[in-house]
Amino acid sequence: MRPRLIWAVTALAVATLGLSAAPSATAASTDYQAEDAAISQGVVESNHAGYTGSGFVNYDNLVGSYVEWTVTAPAGPADVTLRYANGTDATRPMDFTVNGQPGAVGITFPGTGAWTTWKTKTVRLQLTAGTNKIRARATSADGGPNADKLTVTPTTDDTTPPSAPGNLTVSDLKSNAATFHWTAATDNVGVVRYEINRGGNVLKVVDGNTLSATVDTLTANTSYDISVGAFDAAGNASQQSNVVTFTTPGSGDTQPPSVPGNLHSTGTSANSVSLAWNASTDNSGSIAGYDVYQGSAKVATTGSLTTTVTGLTANTEYTFTVKARDPDGNASAASNAVTVRTSTGGTGGIPAYDKDIAKVDLGWSVAFLPDGSALVTERDRFEVLRVTASGQKTTLGKVPGVVTTSGEGGLLGVALSPNFATDHWVYFYHTASGDNRIVRMKYEDGKLATTSSPVLTGLAKNRYHNGGRIAFGPDGKLYATVGDAKNSGNAQNKNSLNGKILRMNPDGTPPSDNPFYSSGGNARYVWSWGHRNPQGLAWDSRGQLWAAEFGENSQDELNLIQKGGNYGWPACEGTIGDCSGYIAPKRTWSTSQAGPSGIEIVNDWIYIAGVTGEQLWVTKINAAGNGVGTPQAVFSGRWGRLRSVTRTPDGGLWLTSTNDDKNGGTPSTIDNVIVRLKFS
Repeated sequence: MRPRLIWAVTALAVATLGLSAAPSATAASTDYQAEDAAISQGVVESNHAGYTGSGFVNYDNLVGSYVEWTVTAPAGPADVTLRYANGTDATRPMDFTVNGQPGAVGITFPGTGAWTTWKTKTVRLQLTAGTNKIRARATSADGGPNADKLTVTPTTDDTTPPSAPGNLTVSDLKSNAATFHWTAATDNVGVVRYEINRGGNVLKVVDGNTLSATVDTLTANTSYDISVGAFDAAGNASQQSNVVTFTTPGSGDTQPPSVPGNLHSTGTSANSVSLAWNASTDNSGSIAGYDVYQGSAKVATTGSLTTTVTGLTANTEYTFTVKARDPDGNASAASNAVTVRTSTGGTGGIPAYDKDIAKVDLGWSVAFLPDGSALVTERDRFEVLRVTASGQKTTLGKVPGVVTTSGEGGLLGVALSPNFATDHWVYFYHTASGDNRIVRMKYEDGKLATTSSPVLTGLAKNRYHNGGRIAFGPDGKLYATVGDAKNSGNAQNKNSLNGKILRMNPDGTPPSDNPFYSSGGNARYVWSWGHRNPQGLAWDSRGQLWAAEFGENSQDELNLIQKGGNYGWPACEGTIGDCSGYIAPKRTWSTSQAGPSGIEIVNDWIYIAGVTGEQLWVTKINAAGNGVGTPQAVFSGRWGRLRSVTRTPDGGLWLTSTNDDKNGGTPSTIDNVIVRLKFS
């Protein structure tokens, strides 16, 4: 046995995962020995007892080593069970593909205690009639576990999700760790894994027999909201458990971070200065953020290494410094000072703050009426507001049937009919008791109807990953961003409406020129697929569609959408993972810097409201229309979590915040803002 290095795995969401329990089969099981399969970067060995057949496959210690079995089966789902051994403490993740297409992603194979101890793990895969090539590919530098055989059991399809785990509690709270306990979910077949989530991001995955886990990747002095979800072998996701909220204690650290280096200007306009600097380091291993000073006044707070300071005067000198903070609040000394003069003429691309418009609950989406006022959806109050340019608010009523998910669901997107002047239809995307859905309501003579008409229903919901943006394109069709509802397998299944950008006629019927219309069923609505949780839609001067998408734990995305395009989730997150054959994003960010929600395009400048990064990102589409320049971060930390950015009829932008929005919000408190931005 060649020595194997131990790799610390950050568990990611996986599409399908099982242990030994499986649904009732409709056909006999068939065994396929690993030593008879196609092997890349591995060898057949027989030096550890307990294997079946004539030996087992020892994977080479590198990413990409694989075993590929050729199996024969009927069309439909099958439980595919790998018998394996892992004599180390390293959890060895692998991806499964079927005929070159993603089947199950990020499947973990923990230690079995000894190389002579063999265990099984089952994944649910969709097979075609006849010959299938099933590949188990290592995704870490440790390679895969020792593989003995693959057992394929065609089975009936399971569409029933588990119940939600219950009674989540937190204990043993430390500066970098916490232990969680919950009661078991139930399922008609069996629960095979639990995911521990912070918001919609996975912190840790454990098997279906485990009802407690310690997460030791937390940060001191940081607020957390944690829930747990259950999955069965078919990949069906439960609703989330209750949420526990807490703040980790300080670590007692008193050592400040190193000083940010090389502060410099990367650009100016008549009213703005763009800055960048080198990262600081800290003995804690993390930096909580950077504070930017204009003289002695703090003008920006950000987790990024760039920011743009706006609201400045043309042809004027300004001096800036930056300080770093660690999780315990220790601040570094100031960076080098940089003095920059604004230009005499603006580029027109970087907006400046103009004025406050109004305070609202959680202003999730904005649509301007012909008279210059706007309809604003309040996510957790379920109300529709009419807000004038001067800030006068009128509550028009509630959208019927809206419910919260105690997370990211509620009353979300809003869009006006392209023929609003004559048909008076207003469209809404909202969470209902059994699904997410798109409905429309009449708005006539200043009054919103009290009833709604369904346009498209049956979009799976969850506490997180509900998507929710809707917009009419230049073609007069209605587009909708739909999250994967915490079931990443939905994104690669064209028969699911989730993990997609959908396109439909105003009456909710699928257009015949949609890319998969001939496939029938839900696939008729799919415009693009392979999305995790997209929330931004906007069109450029060429009529091209751009979309913003939340990543898992690594990269957020700005995508240029192609008709029928596959954007890779869950195999590929941004540019990380098995991304071959998928459409690459035009820009990525660390998930701590962006969290892109609503986007707007004005004169081919793209404006992206950053929820997690608490800043507005601005970038210019290039002359060819196929890429963007370096994004600049504006208003860093000024209004908190930014949700939507919308062009106004008078040539500005409205920007909304949605702070305190993680767990159903605070609908009794009107403390978020709508502000107006202006251009030079």
